[in-house]
Amino acid sequence: MTDNPNQFSREAWDANAEVWDARMGDEGNDFFNVLCWPVIAPFLRAQPGQHILDIACGNGLTSRRLALLGAHVTAFDFSANLIELAKQRLNPDSRITYHVIDATDESALLALGDHSFDSALCNMALFDIADLEPLFRALPRLLKLGGVFVFSLTHPAFNNASTVHVLEEVDDEGEIKTIYSVKTSRYMTPFHAKGLALRSQPKPQMYFERPLQYYLNLGFQNGFVLDAFAERAFPPEHPQTSTLGWGGKFSEIPPALVARLSRPSS
Repeated sequence: MTDNPNQFSREAWDANAEVWDARMGDEGNDFFNVLCWPVIAPFLRAQPGQHILDIACGNGLTSRRLALLGAHVTAFDFSANLIELAKQRLNPDSRITYHVIDATDESALLALGDHSFDSALCNMALFDIADLEPLFRALPRLLKLGGVFVFSLTHPAFNNASTVHVLEEVDDEGEIKTIYSVKTSRYMTPFHAKGLALRSQPKPQMYFERPLQYYLNLGFQNGFVLDAFAERAFPPEHPQTSTLGWGGKFSEIPPALVARLSRPSS
């Protein structure tokens, strides 16, 4: 096994590509459809004819959604296997161009073109990237003035690699109640750890966990301002995928967030 976390991560995503492509398909999962896309879409404000950069695009799920809205999409991922699977799926009016690019390679990012993009999106993937500084340095040069960068994350405080899901029974003044909660032992100090996002995936992936302030400060240091933010939880009626899986039983705890960083127009 490699001692290089970025290489381990790329090899894991290559190994897991077929399982993830089968699971996400063309429609996505509950995290995407219930928690992320309903906020990503209005935050991004994609318009026909716009040029959008889809960062760590996986099997092209978000790329296809954006192309169906009429946008031209440049999409990349560091997993060659995921990109090959993305190319086999629908490409509305050939509006999507796919590349194999490592988001930690600043020169490869800049080769996409100065001020070429109206907006950029990274859906549930910043925590898969070993070093975010090259990406955040490149984004102001890739985006047009007034451009926006929208990203979604597993919530760093409530849904990181140290989080434990807890089910407890309590006697509340004579009424027995079942309480669902989470226990988190690490947050402030960045760390990386292996984990399974899908129990069926053949190889653990690497999570690069960072506190929320890390992401926001990295944006501020590179000239962005935060102008939209949402913490996302499943509604109480949403079914559980497993006894302690994310769902309506955890409706007061957000497992995901979506943020928009804007590049001022002057």
